Amino acid sequence: MDKIITLSDRDSPAELQKYLSSLTDDQVILFLKFLLLCEGSPANSTEGSDRRLLVYQHCIPLCESGDLQTEVAADIIGLLMLETHTLSGPSLAQLASLFVEAIKVGKMGSGKSLELFPTVLTALSACEVLSYGKGELSGEEYKKQLINSLCSSRDVPLSSEELRFLVEKVLRMFAKLDLQEIPPLVYQLLLLSAKVRVSVLDGIISYFKEQDVRQEEESLELEVQSIPQDQLRHVEGTVILHIVFAIRLDHELGREFLKSFKTSYGDLCPFSVALMLSVARIQRYEEQVFDLLKGAIIKSFKDEQLQQGSKFLQDLLPEHCSVAQMILDTVKNSVFGWDHVTQGLVQLGFCLMDAFGPKPGPFGKTTEGSATIARTPTQQACKLGGQVLLQGFKMHEPIRGEILEQVLNRLVTKTASPVSHYLDLFSDIVVSAPMILLESSSKLTETFDHLSYLPLATVQGLLKAVQPLLKVSMSLKDALILVLRKAMFSSQLDGRKSAVTGFLLLLKNFKVLGSLASSQCSQAISSSQVQVDVHSRYNSAANEAFCLEILSSLRRCLSQQADVRLMLYEGFYDVLRRNSQLASSIMQTLFSQLRRYYEPEQDLLPPVKLEPCITAHGDQVYLQEPLVCLSGEEEEEEEGYQSELQTILESMTRRMIKSELEDFELDKSAEFSMGSSVGVKNNIYAVLVMGVYEVLMEYNFIKANYSKSRFEELMELFNRYHKLSEILREKSGKGRLPSHKTPRSLLSLGFISTLLTVLFRDSTQSREEALSVLRASGDFVRYAVSVAVQKIQQLEETGHTDGPDGQNTERTFRFLCDMTSVLIWRYTNIPSVVEDAGKKEKRSSLSQLCLEGLLRIFTTCQQRFPDRMAQLLSTMGQTFKTVTMNFFYIRQFQRALFTQLSGGEDEFNSKEAQLLVSILSVLSRQLKPSSKQFVQMITWTVKICKETSFEDSAFSKGLLSLLFNLHVLYKSPVSLLLELCQDIHSQRGDIDPEVEVEKQSHFAIVNTKTVTNAAVSLLVLSQVDRVLDEVDWLIARKKSQTLFDKSGEATQTAGQQDPIEKAVTLQLGTLLTALNELVQTSLLPGNCTITLLRELTRTYNILTTLVKYTFTFFCLFIESLNMYIHCTTQSFLVSNKSDDPPFFSCIEQYEKYLITLSKKSKVNLMQYMKLSTSRDFRINANTLDAALQEQDNDVEETPEPKQKKRRQ
Repeated sequence: MDKIITLSDRDSPAELQKYLSSLTDDQVILFLKFLLLCEGSPANSTEGSDRRLLVYQHCIPLCESGDLQTEVAADIIGLLMLETHTLSGPSLAQLASLFVEAIKVGKMGSGKSLELFPTVLTALSACEVLSYGKGELSGEEYKKQLINSLCSSRDVPLSSEELRFLVEKVLRMFAKLDLQEIPPLVYQLLLLSAKVRVSVLDGIISYFKEQDVRQEEESLELEVQSIPQDQLRHVEGTVILHIVFAIRLDHELGREFLKSFKTSYGDLCPFSVALMLSVARIQRYEEQVFDLLKGAIIKSFKDEQLQQGSKFLQDLLPEHCSVAQMILDTVKNSVFGWDHVTQGLVQLGFCLMDAFGPKPGPFGKTTEGSATIARTPTQQACKLGGQVLLQGFKMHEPIRGEILEQVLNRLVTKTASPVSHYLDLFSDIVVSAPMILLESSSKLTETFDHLSYLPLATVQGLLKAVQPLLKVSMSLKDALILVLRKAMFSSQLDGRKSAVTGFLLLLKNFKVLGSLASSQCSQAISSSQVQVDVHSRYNSAANEAFCLEILSSLRRCLSQQADVRLMLYEGFYDVLRRNSQLASSIMQTLFSQLRRYYEPEQDLLPPVKLEPCITAHGDQVYLQEPLVCLSGEEEEEEEGYQSELQTILESMTRRMIKSELEDFELDKSAEFSMGSSVGVKNNIYAVLVMGVYEVLMEYNFIKANYSKSRFEELMELFNRYHKLSEILREKSGKGRLPSHKTPRSLLSLGFISTLLTVLFRDSTQSREEALSVLRASGDFVRYAVSVAVQKIQQLEETGHTDGPDGQNTERTFRFLCDMTSVLIWRYTNIPSVVEDAGKKEKRSSLSQLCLEGLLRIFTTCQQRFPDRMAQLLSTMGQTFKTVTMNFFYIRQFQRALFTQLSGGEDEFNSKEAQLLVSILSVLSRQLKPSSKQFVQMITWTVKICKETSFEDSAFSKGLLSLLFNLHVLYKSPVSLLLELCQDIHSQRGDIDPEVEVEKQSHFAIVNTKTVTNAAVSLLVLSQVDRVLDEVDWLIARKKSQTLFDKSGEATQTAGQQDPIEKAVTLQLGTLLTALNELVQTSLLPGNCTITLLRELTRTYNILTTLVKYTFTFFCLFIESLNMYIHCTTQSFLVSNKSDDPPFFSCIEQYEKYLITLSKKSKVNLMQYMKLSTSRDFRINANTLDAALQEQDNDVEETPEPKQKKRRQ
């Protein structure tokens, strides 16, 4: 012992260390016990303290050397920890510096001595004064300096500020660490950071967000990825598991995380979405997580829609970050073993489809079809849900069964709601993985059992989707046929319709040997996706027997209701196109039905029997019209049927021409009132006879081969049709139920397209004489265009048309292209001024009908074929580029409108002008706002509005709507609103009759007649509301940014102004000037004043929000604004005798926060404001008028009429 003390006093560490190393373990332990507890080294003496420090300095490296047994080293550290509190402050400081230096240079070998470091720091923080450099620091401050240079473990007690500093430093080190070191470090941080939970999670999310951005940039630049994608995704998955585990243990961490997510929608990334979905597995957070995600998604779509519709917002803010894309990226990333995320993806997908799917309209009718493109935020959210489920189904085998089961359950249970979105999803699933579905055939069989109870649209979509599976699964096909046979005898009409639908689909898709190729069909069967040999199990002979068996079942439909028969007749046409070998059986069935209503005696008139076509209850039953329509176009191989059919049709043509309306008891003396059974019966007869005429007209046109005599027979048929149509229209309008709806035409869309082409564009010399027969009849030409408009309207509303090829998308689009070419040529080449007859009859002119057809075609194309608008416009044979071609037609319609406006009001056709404006509005949507064509379009529109002074309110409203729609995509419309408000004020006069308003006119379209009608004023106010929406959205965005980044406002210097605040200030400044004009305008009482009051209320609410949150520099704007606010509200309330409580409440709230802001800013913002008095009473308008009258009587001199000066 003496030798050790001597060596220690000599200050010879090497000799002392050599001697100590030579001792045995037991000797060392005994020595340490003696040394640390001996009285020879008292802590209060300098020498004793130095000796104790020396022991620490030499024992720590000894424990790290690895020469001692683990138990011995642990005992040494334990003894040292017991005596640490006795060390002096300078000794503790030296000892702490020793640890820091050893850690920095990497001399900590086994790391056993690090257990002593937290104890040293704890003792150090208790010291009062310590020397540091040339000065002194307290123990607490000294500890902070050490932490600043080194990150310690979680065992060190740290204050919140120290902990935040430590966490931030560790998070900054993430980028320098190896990727595999991140998960354990995250685990330690989560254990350490109980007081700074949000900072840790935000930092982790930000790190992985940066990694995703880097990965995307490297992939775009085709560089070698610095971090392999699979490695990054696996690390992200591990980190997510650590965080979810920490949240399970610390629910406060979960609440803080969800709260942070709620305030930072804009900072989402695939990692944070995956984390949210993993947290949803914790039951207490499940509902809240999905509510937050649904809110974030719908808010993202709404923000994107608002930003895309406003050039002002696009210039002010960067491109919107799509939450939908992040969710789809999460689905893509989940393939890297993220099993904890997949269940959440399934739930999220169904949550979106359930919440945002199509809703039932009035009386349970659906208001939107599956063919329409997703445009609204709710439609986009629903579509996103379907994409999530489809991608999840493709990527993750374990969740396929659950997705399929839930989709089928919803198809069966949601009978009161539209399920088109689930049908689309199911169809995509079948195409993507048909063999997977065959493994779940029992679920499909269970679904088939409910077919007869499902809505017809659901049955059609479901059976269409499963067609590929029926070709390869005998059991599935047999189960379906059994269900359909039962449904054929269902007591419900929809059940029997479902059976017909199913059987017809089977007939179309099970081809018989020798049938024509189905390349012309639009609905390709996806059996190529099914990797089996179809012909090994189903040959054409078996298919033929199968189809004939189905036909025998369908024959029972011929004795059922009209709807079932009509579905069968139209379905047979498609079957013949796909399965031509069935023609003999089908024609035999249809001829037997036809003969029931056909009069074979050639001398008897009329040739059809109408009595069997109605039931005892007067219900309509369709006869053979769809049959002859399809038979007339179909080129049959069965000569017997074709010749017999032609004989019947020729006989019907001859005898229908000879028949008079009296033969059908449908002359002018007949009753057509829908209020009596006789009237109902006659209406049914009339519709049937008109259908026969139409079908015979189509047949004769097809068989005429441009023969003049056949066309003359066609015109005879039309004349009788037209006469009956006029009687029906005239008689139906005289009863108690005057509403007369034109019967739906039985002419096919293909025939109408051909007919319009030959009427207007066919210049073949050999056909001229025959076609002149048709062209000579103005009524026939008008009838052809009217039917075309009717068919296009049906296509726009339902996505299909009646008759042959009505369900064929490709053929339908081709017909639209042909009709577009014809209608444009007809309108642009034949001026409407030559159509005086149409005006005399008070009907739409032919040019107007052409315009209506074009408008409906363009609208339909944008809704149903949004990517094929250029193809539609290219039908005229022009060789321009897409944008140039679109603008070429815009210029044509602009010239047509200019011609209308140049002719004077006497020759002005308001309806035609409105249609031209509507067409221009639709076509202008195809122009890019950044293109020069768009600038030319808006320049032309502004010029027309400024120079046109026609007193037509409807036309003015349409033109101003076009102007506003274009202007918002070009720049902010507030300056335009100000000029329009000034024009309205100038035309309507002031609320004070003694004040003369300066006569100005920026836009001639705003004149005395047009402002008398409230439409123009309401349109301007609706645009004011739109501007307020944008301002409100910007304020909400700014508030959320302020909450998320509290240091943002403090970083702005006195000479800077936030761009959003500046934009809001400028928008409100101009808008309030415009509102000042309207408030002083003598508007019409009613909707105008009510709407203006509502907009003023919104404006006050926005001003209150601005004053409340005191945006930078806003107080400079307030002082000049209050003068307007004071005078406008006072005069408006007095003149309109308004006592609207919400409006007064808004004013009071505004004044309250304005006073508070005045005190804070030390600027008198109230100098132009008169405080509102108590309003705990009802304003008596009569008393107010009397008081004002007395005040006027007291005035001795009447002032001269003063002229208002406008604010420059």
